[in-house]
Amino acid sequence: MTKEDQSRTPLFDAVKRHIEKNIIPFHVPGHKYGRGLKEFTDFVGQNVMLMDLNGMEDLDNANNPIGVIYEAEKLFASAFGAQYAYFLVNGTTSGVQTMIMSACEPGDEIILPRNAHKSAFGGIILSGAIPVYVQPEVNEELGITMGVTVENVKKAILKHPHAKAVFVINPTYYGIASDLKSITRTAHKFGMAVLVDEAHGAHMGFHNDFPLTAMEVGADMSAVSTHKTGGSLTQSSVLLLRGHRIQPETVRQILNLTMTTSSSYILMCSIDVARKQLAMYGEEMLEETLRLARMAREEINKIEGLYAFGKELIGTPGVYDFDETKLGINVRRLGITGYEAERILRDEYNIQIEMSDLYNILAIISLGDTQESVEKLIEALRDMAKKLGVKDVKTPTIVLHSPQVIVSPRDAFYSSKKVVELDNAVGEISGEMVMAYPPGIPLILPGERITKDLVDYIKLLKEEDCQLQGTADPYVNTIRVLGTAD
Repeated sequence: MTKEDQSRTPLFDAVKRHIEKNIIPFHVPGHKYGRGLKEFTDFVGQNVMLMDLNGMEDLDNANNPIGVIYEAEKLFASAFGAQYAYFLVNGTTSGVQTMIMSACEPGDEIILPRNAHKSAFGGIILSGAIPVYVQPEVNEELGITMGVTVENVKKAILKHPHAKAVFVINPTYYGIASDLKSITRTAHKFGMAVLVDEAHGAHMGFHNDFPLTAMEVGADMSAVSTHKTGGSLTQSSVLLLRGHRIQPETVRQILNLTMTTSSSYILMCSIDVARKQLAMYGEEMLEETLRLARMAREEINKIEGLYAFGKELIGTPGVYDFDETKLGINVRRLGITGYEAERILRDEYNIQIEMSDLYNILAIISLGDTQESVEKLIEALRDMAKKLGVKDVKTPTIVLHSPQVIVSPRDAFYSSKKVVELDNAVGEISGEMVMAYPPGIPLILPGERITKDLVDYIKLLKEEDCQLQGTADPYVNTIRVLGTAD
């Protein structure tokens, strides 16, 4: 597509034309251009409510696009180097699940890292696929998992040559990229599809200083969170497809199994405009974003007690490349956890970071950041470190090893379960996920053996008031395990 093509926003323009007609609505949504929800309309503005439309002839339909949505998806595919693009209004979760269900039938094996997002494991449960885990590398100093090595992926492929797909994260939440090009080449030699979770990589194809994207290296499918780093609204994402291994008709059929029949035009229009912005101005905007991220990292690393890790990690186990806009900061030497640092920044400096763990905090530097906003973060970190002082930290880094898989996630999900106290769960087979959110990587999955280390780790996270999800008990005092209640 030419630059002139990418300047078009067919869906957004169609919605504006529809609004200009001033049609009298006798259709859903029931608020009728906001008149039926005045308090909300007064706050968000009339235009937002006018854009809250339903599928009509001039606006196309996301479940079977043949008009302006189809045109917008074609433009998106071209901008991102794909053959097909599918707009999503249920986040990248729905894209990840669709990828797995498109590539795998019940009983098929799929090779993936154990530190994948919960959406991947949801896709495994829905598809009935059997997971084959590749252990990600671990950085003991930082206390986080990194990427997977080509060697370990190849070992898994050779051990499971009939697997249907290899699933890769590009990049991880903390910006770590595996050697996706080599992994893709290896998987394709064995006839396996390559599926890529690019929830945090929607921006990467528009500036040469970022890791290569799934479409650039010839992967088969990727799911990109345009809302995370591409500029569109929360919950809007896009599924990308190229090559011949997975048919577009299959993808559309699977999407329509779980996709709403009332897709939000507000969300889809934001994708349309975000694509235009990235295609036309992405390089210069990302140049400024990188400048801010580099400046922040340099200044933070001058603060005693803090370590903002970056491209120096490239070449260490599991790190092939790095996305500099993921500003991960290790706070261990201040004698606090990442969770405490997050609370201090929020409560004392009015700054909300993206996420925290036991040892680190993560700030996302994106298209919307400014010199002023980044300087405020740096100054807050400088002041926080000065007040806390540097401590002689001797506590060992806690890194959980992947649990033993006893039952497939799908079988465990549908098995009978009983509820036990968390302290009494050691040795049991988990019947549900437990995860800290963000990042949404399960500590335990249905079908895995619960260990004492896991229980102790969950209790430690609870003491830190970490946001835990996935269990029927919102406080995780109890957990459902396989078995029948007495």
